[in-house]
Amino acid sequence: MELLFLAHRAPFPPDRGDRIRSYHVLRHLCRRARVHLVAFGEGAADVAVPPDLAARLASVTIVPRCKPQPVAALEALARGLPVSLTAFGSAAMRAAVARVRADAVYCFSGQMAQYLPAGVPAVMDFVDVDSAKFAGFADSGTPPMRWMMRREARLLGAFERRVAADVAASVFVSEAEAALFRAGGATGRIVAVENGIDAAAFDPAAVAAHGSNAPLVVFTGQMDYRPNIAAVTWFAASVLPHLRAAHPTLRFAIVGRAPTAAVQALAGDGVIVTGAVADVRPWLAAADVCVAPLSLARGIQNKVLEAMAMARPVVASVAAAEGIDHAGTLCVADTAADHAAQILTLLADPCAAAALAAAARARVLTRYDWDARLAPLDALLGLAP
Repeated sequence: MELLFLAHRAPFPPDRGDRIRSYHVLRHLCRRARVHLVAFGEGAADVAVPPDLAARLASVTIVPRCKPQPVAALEALARGLPVSLTAFGSAAMRAAVARVRADAVYCFSGQMAQYLPAGVPAVMDFVDVDSAKFAGFADSGTPPMRWMMRREARLLGAFERRVAADVAASVFVSEAEAALFRAGGATGRIVAVENGIDAAAFDPAAVAAHGSNAPLVVFTGQMDYRPNIAAVTWFAASVLPHLRAAHPTLRFAIVGRAPTAAVQALAGDGVIVTGAVADVRPWLAAADVCVAPLSLARGIQNKVLEAMAMARPVVASVAAAEGIDHAGTLCVADTAADHAAQILTLLADPCAAAALAAAARARVLTRYDWDARLAPLDALLGLAP
């Protein structure tokens, strides 16, 4: 089969949530079909195809994406479209897609559905319900942004539902996201294909931790992403003071690329802001506790799976834990006091924390292997397993 793989961002390097999923899906499909990758790129790293993929891909086309967000917003207002579509609108992408003759399409992220070739069976991997994310942003925005986010949620939701009615299947990262999409009025075949974990890479036995006697709490993530910014800002202001009152030397490490000015301003007084790191695993290995205090989280959080695979005790918000079938192997917290109490309990009992962490790794090994998670794609695309 000749398969077109469309992606809103080059699926490599697998160093952020969306790329981790798209990279592993692409690897999975390359073992079953002749795959033509057409994706947007935002920098030099996006054109450096990893050798394991370069040897398997039938063709690769990376289209530069450089449209400024204000231009995309004005275009959206003028044309009555969601900004999510105009931001990724590109004549060069349309031409690149037209050059590929494919038997089927795997389309990653809703922004790319505008490029689906007519008459070709397609599986649409929405990953999350993006329109619901914008509705959530509207609840906490200032009046002008609140209007814009509500507009985006309404227009993008209508677009998502139209796409779902036309494709062979709509895929989401968790059953909770799939159910939310159905509840919003979407029709067609709607299924969950969950994220997995590369447990061989995220193996605590193979990673040397940074050494320190002071307690270390770690958050990982792309630090120009709005939910991550809100999470660490809230944690530093509302949870960290409780922790440092009990452990004055405790440090909170914010590990991830592209920290905004607001995130960088948190550095100091027990807060470490690393910026981009070559490898996140040593930070996870060094953590006494990993946290995911997101108030707005969609689907399965890779940061949580990675910490669990590294045999670290995890305290996650209700939203961050919702999509993960953890069977009690992570701690779920709601309020700031709840987060602080659960972290302090883990720090006070290292043996219990180690037992919870070992159970977390065992859980992801049995429940979140990538090959098992992605197996449903074979039937959806008509591929031989």
